[in-house]
Order: sequence, then structure tokens, then C-alpha cells
Amino acid sequence: VQLQASGGGLVQPGGSLRLSCAASRSISSINVTGWYRQAPGKLRDVVAYITSSGKTHYADSVKGRFTISRDNAKNTVYLQMNSLKSEDTAVYYCNVRPPVLSWGQGTQVTVSS
Repeated sequence: VQLQASGGGLVQPGGSLRLSCAASRSISSINVTGWYRQAPGKLRDVVAYITSSGKTHYADSVKGRFTISRDNAKNTVYLQMNSLKSEDTAVYYCNVRPPVLSWGQGTQVTVSS
């Protein structure tokens, strides 16, 4: 399976974006799908992940602001990001967890006024 992230862009602090992770085949058999991000000069970290049963987990830095969801019919996992902060600026990637697939290009999110 291949996962492709999209939906990034430039947004002002306090704004919102929704990222999409489209899979090349059914995601119903994928146990855990996650969103990761890498800010300039920092290591890539997990932001949120969702299990096949719908359980979710969030990094402390995004709890209450980000929501991960999945639509098995569309083979897509979403990341709704609200109340964005400058420190959310990063390239965002989707992958399984643990991240054994190739990373792809990711999608750039820039939070700036």
C-alpha cells in the first residue's frame, strides 16, 4: 500500500486546515495509521494515530486542537487541525505505525501571519 498526504498550505495563527491521506488500496486492513511531522532542524515525530477500531492517540502538543479520523469507504485518513500555532509549522506525512512504508513527499503546513 502507498499513502499520499495532501492539503497543506499557508494559514494564519488560529486558523484551520484539513489534511488528507489517500491510500492506494483499502485501509480497512491497516491496523494503525498515523500522521507525523518534521519541523526544520527537528526529528520527525508522531502527531496522531488511529487504529482500525477507531481508537485515537494524540501527541500532548496537539491534544484538543487536532482530530484524526478515517473513512474506510474513501480509503482516506484525515487530520483536522484547528487553532494552529506557529510551532505547528512542519512537513506532515502519513504512514502506518510503526512507519514501515516509504515516507513520500509529505505536505507543507506553514503557520504564519
